[in-house]
Amino acid sequence: MNRLFKLVFLCITLFFILNSPGYPVELRPIKIGFTVSRSGKYREPSAMIHNAFKIWEQDINQRGGLLGRPVQLIIYDDQSKTELVRQLYEKLIVRDKVDLVFSPYSTSLTLVASEVTERHKLVMLACGASGEENWSRGHRYLFGIYAPARRYFIGFLDLMARHGLTKVAVLYENSSFNRSAAAGARDWAARFGLTVTLSRGYQNIEAELPGIISELVRKDPDGLILSAYTDDGYVLIQQLEKAGYRPPAIAISLAPTYPQFARRAGSMAERVFAPSQWEPMARMPFPGTKEFIDKFTTISGHAPQYHATAAFAAAEIMAKAVTSVGSLNQEKIRDFIRGLDTVTVIGRFKVDHTGLQIGHNPLIIQWQQGKKEIVYPTSMLTATPKFDLKKKAISHENP
Repeated sequence: MNRLFKLVFLCITLFFILNSPGYPVELRPIKIGFTVSRSGKYREPSAMIHNAFKIWEQDINQRGGLLGRPVQLIIYDDQSKTELVRQLYEKLIVRDKVDLVFSPYSTSLTLVASEVTERHKLVMLACGASGEENWSRGHRYLFGIYAPARRYFIGFLDLMARHGLTKVAVLYENSSFNRSAAAGARDWAARFGLTVTLSRGYQNIEAELPGIISELVRKDPDGLILSAYTDDGYVLIQQLEKAGYRPPAIAISLAPTYPQFARRAGSMAERVFAPSQWEPMARMPFPGTKEFIDKFTTISGHAPQYHATAAFAAAEIMAKAVTSVGSLNQEKIRDFIRGLDTVTVIGRFKVDHTGLQIGHNPLIIQWQQGKKEIVYPTSMLTATPKFDLKKKAISHENP
């Protein structure tokens, strides 16, 4: 016990010495702060993000850190709550005095966190947000990694049009990201000559979905889009199965990108489409893909999803900016990132004058025979898309 006490005392002493104002700056750690959601509706993607950042922290420190100094991550649990995010980012900046920050997961939480970081003039790389609302506020220090939400379902709608499917219904959770994704789906449907037969937002999917499904059955669209967070995707699948109804094509954001989707959705998982920013396949033509997949799988016991890859890419971009400008000066880091055009582990990175990501485009995946396949774009195809066109023919014969 005495030995343990001495060890704990030594660790605490070293922490305060290394972080004390009198300690040489060149030996103090560079502190990087952010929050993740250990609970709530963002818990699954947040777990991916947390693990990716821990891999990067280990990697960068093994390479000598940043500017010759070790990197120290300071991570708090935001519980998927916006007000807690506001408090925690203020705490990171004012009390913990972090040098750099990353975003929380989701458009909604990033909207709040970036209000704090913008006020303190700290660069934030948004590694888990794609709703365009983040980049419509005139902020100068926020930069996106993901392709914008309005572009999520382009590939799915293109595939519908190419296969003669003409009517689509759009459902969405009433939150910033999902409203944006749904608006984009409606716009692109019109561009592809598709008719939107139903567009409906909801607050509580379990309470509102039975009525929505009744309307879907009446309108009988060729395709159904749901833009929502993970749990709502499974609710939709379960309710469609219960109703004995399924359109020829279904696309759901988020839930189908996880490896457990087939197990949780059962037979209903077959032929479900989803937008994805990246897939854990060694054939992905981006630098460091196989190495990242192997490292992540080793520490997590499962392959990474695009949420993890975006976080790792954000960390690498931040490191590149700090190294290139040779300091932690936020204005210099901001200007470097604003002009950067590069390829990361998740794909191309390039932002416009608002900080919105314009270089990266999403994929479309589909579950086929128990595994995910890339079905769009054709340059990255692992399988051809499949539609239940027999159902379409039957429904048209028996209106």
